[in-house]
Amino acid sequence: MIHDAAPLRVAVIVGSTREGRVGDRIGCWFAEQARQRADLDVAVIDLLDARFPDRYPKAATPGVAEFTARVGGADAFVVVTPEYNRSFPAALKEAIDYAYDEWQAKPVGFVSYGMGSTGLYAVEQLRTVFTGLHSVTMPCRVSFDLLDGSVDDCGRPCAAELPAQSVKSMLDQLTWWGLALRDARAVRPYVS
Repeated sequence: MIHDAAPLRVAVIVGSTREGRVGDRIGCWFAEQARQRADLDVAVIDLLDARFPDRYPKAATPGVAEFTARVGGADAFVVVTPEYNRSFPAALKEAIDYAYDEWQAKPVGFVSYGMGSTGLYAVEQLRTVFTGLHSVTMPCRVSFDLLDGSVDDCGRPCAAELPAQSVKSMLDQLTWWGLALRDARAVRPYVS
């Protein structure tokens, strides 16, 4: 086995740009949980800060190039997504579509939230999208119901309701797949 001892580079992508969102706080909370592990190097990519064009360009703009470079530099991803109308946000789909090869042969985990459904429908649709991009999605996910008190009025996960086991399980899966796929890409570049 080639196993590289360098920490796995994980990009936590905050997928909502909606005014009044809680995704930024949930994303930062999750990044803090992940940073407690010495085997992970965690960075947050907030789509609200992305400089994307109004229309899909013929050639990559500086903002698109910066985003795809950050995606390309990551070994694994955690997508933080709300569920809007039984799906995920349009801004997230736009961002996903700006990259292609950068997603391939890398694992993707999900942190989701919603009103009652905990974002399940959004995650199931994202699994289909990422499978089409040749990514591996993690079976375990971290989820919050915005109606049951697991997130406070400021949008932060409540200490009494923290899903510690689901965080650990998802990060364990993400790390295993991330290291295995990083080693595999080092030996043989992925081709689609």
